[in-house]
Amino acid sequence: MVDGVEVLPSADVLAMLDADPQGWALARAVRAGGEIVDFRLEYVNDAGARFLGRARGELVGRTYRELWPETVNDDTIPFYRRVVTDRRPATRTVYYDRPSVSGHFELWIGPSGDGFAARFVDLRSVTLGPQTAGGSRLYDVLDAAFDGFTLLRAERDADGAIVDFICEYVNAPGAALTGRAVEETIGRRWTELTSADDRLLQRWREVAQSRRPWREQVRYDDIGQVWEIGAAPAGGDAVAVSFRNVSTFAEQQQHLEQAVAAARRAAGRNAALLAVTSALVAASTTADVYAAIGAVLRPSAGGQGLAVLLRRDDELVLQYHAGYEPQVVARLRAVPLRHRYPATTVAGTGRARYLSTLEEFVAAQDGDPAPIPSGGRQAWAFLPLAAAGDVLGTLVIGYGTPHEFDDDERANLEAFAGVCAQAMQRALLFEAKLSIAGELQRALLPADLPQVPGLRHAARYLPWTHGADVGGDWYDVIPLGDDVVAVVIGDVVGHNATAAAVMGQVRNALRAYAAERHSPSVVMQRVNRLLLDLQPDAVATCCYLELHLAEGTATAVLAGHPPPVMRTGATADTLVLRAGPPLGVSADIDFTETTFLVPGGANLLLYTDGLVEDRRYHLDDGLADLRKAVQAAPSTDPADMLEYVLTAGVGPQPRTDDVAVVCLAVAAAGVPPASPTTQRRFRGDAVSASAARRFAADVLRAWGEHRLADDTLLLLDEVITNAIQHTVGAVVVRLELRPDRLRVTVADRSERLPSPRTAGDDSENGRGLLIVAAVAAAWGTETMPAGGKEVWFEVARRA
Repeated sequence: MVDGVEVLPSADVLAMLDADPQGWALARAVRAGGEIVDFRLEYVNDAGARFLGRARGELVGRTYRELWPETVNDDTIPFYRRVVTDRRPATRTVYYDRPSVSGHFELWIGPSGDGFAARFVDLRSVTLGPQTAGGSRLYDVLDAAFDGFTLLRAERDADGAIVDFICEYVNAPGAALTGRAVEETIGRRWTELTSADDRLLQRWREVAQSRRPWREQVRYDDIGQVWEIGAAPAGGDAVAVSFRNVSTFAEQQQHLEQAVAAARRAAGRNAALLAVTSALVAASTTADVYAAIGAVLRPSAGGQGLAVLLRRDDELVLQYHAGYEPQVVARLRAVPLRHRYPATTVAGTGRARYLSTLEEFVAAQDGDPAPIPSGGRQAWAFLPLAAAGDVLGTLVIGYGTPHEFDDDERANLEAFAGVCAQAMQRALLFEAKLSIAGELQRALLPADLPQVPGLRHAARYLPWTHGADVGGDWYDVIPLGDDVVAVVIGDVVGHNATAAAVMGQVRNALRAYAAERHSPSVVMQRVNRLLLDLQPDAVATCCYLELHLAEGTATAVLAGHPPPVMRTGATADTLVLRAGPPLGVSADIDFTETTFLVPGGANLLLYTDGLVEDRRYHLDDGLADLRKAVQAAPSTDPADMLEYVLTAGVGPQPRTDDVAVVCLAVAAAGVPPASPTTQRRFRGDAVSASAARRFAADVLRAWGEHRLADDTLLLLDEVITNAIQHTVGAVVVRLELRPDRLRVTVADRSERLPSPRTAGDDSENGRGLLIVAAVAAAWGTETMPAGGKEVWFEVARRA
């Protein structure tokens, strides 16, 4: 009872269903909103449970969606719904191959209450007698599907061994194959039906014992036919055997296989040619070409030896070889064109020559007093290396056995040689350009950097190996006197003759401006204006560093360039510098300086961006690599440190840009001075006041005296502004850190001493010296013996 409704039939009916050898099931509709959405299995007999491969307890009470989720989409549930709704029985033959159920079933479905009753027969277990309409249809299918079909039952001896097979069923075509009628065939032993063919009998025995199917094409040469024979276990000791005459198909298959083999050979040749072409397209140098020839061409052509001979004056010169014996290589080093070796004839005529046997090779050199030995080869292809109408030489491929060259292979080999010749010509031209470019690059860079007391240095330039154009990277070391030296590194955008020309102009201009002792920012501003005048479309980056070795300080200017890395002791850091835009971007740019301390024994590394970045490699990652490498370098010697950094995998690998690197090593400091002192020269113009304030602020921060910055910068601004207004020429600012106070001196060429004056209430100036007198711990003026004056002030250092 379900919801007060009797679902199952009476006990007598259920007992009858339980005893039926075929499967039975009863299902009740599951409704939602009055619509049938599923069916719940209320009863299944033992036979049905066996067919479904599950215990009755796992089936009864569960819905079709739970048991067989695939029935939602395969029309099973809709099919049952129609039977219940229309109240008309239906039959259906289905084949399932699912994890939950597998088999070929004939279903009868009839309405039963608010559900259905189903009887299903597993057709695999139906005997092959035509007792039913389904059985008759099965026989019809077997007769149509095969030229012959038979069902054999194993016959065993007293020990259980299979000794023969008895025919229990055979279709009409199968019986005809034996030359008998069906009635004369059924019930006979296999050995009585056929001539003694122990191999097939053994096959039936193996199928019956292993329960594994077998299928094979068997050729009967005496009748000129090919049969496809299949055997499969059919339950118990039965074996189902099918025969099909596939002679026509086999012949077609043979023709097809031959055509496929020919197509594969052609495709192989085309693929080999494509592989050779691809390898040679990427080759830039002759070494690359030879490597591609050896790695790709030799195995593609099938040869056991390969040699490349290029023309030079009146002889062929061996450029590359693989697989040849030393005695043969020695004779091929230089072969006069008058020699009868076939390669010389090919180089002279531009026509390939093929020798299929050793006798042909010996005959080709007949009459030459010093024939070249064959080595271990017995066939040869001598191919011209011709490109753009010029025969560069001969490609020789040797074979270890006699070899006939058909037309397709000859065409393929000559295509190989043509591709090799074109690549060779490109490589030779590239190397010529590379040689010229290298000479030009070396001419534009300094041959030797000047020696500077207290400073060791080393520089390296690494051209990008994938191009023959001159790059725009450069570097220089410029002694400026008084223990001052300028170090510069830069990069003009581009890899061409224009970039090289701009690089030379920028480098020479920068040397000239630096030699005039302009400040770093002024040097950069003047170079920027010159670049805009000479090459308006050119852009360059630059790092200019002015080292004051005696003071232990440096002033730097960056124009769109990555900052240097400084190593002091066991640590290395990227310098934090004020950055400006690249040179050549705009004329309205004021480059700003940054001053910092350079302790004795420190290393500085300047570099171009090709070392640390490209489109694939982020600058931050490259800088991290560089800091790590500089810090880990085992030696502070500049040359050793450069070698370590350049082999430490810094930045993008492989590189895609030129790289210039300069490494500096400052001499170890002696006894530190009691009063550290530093000074800089500034132009006598309005921007010098701000530049001087930045210089003083940087120095105080580096000395750890930032608490003095406010008063010092206020006083310096008043003093230097007064000097700029009343003098012509440069102004020198000097800072001296005494034990108890900071002394700042501003020197200019004017001998006019400043004097305080009383300013009116509405006056905009005249109060500078009053402020100095009020804020400074002390101040004063002095006339210099060589001319000019100094104005100084002191700020007390706070405890």
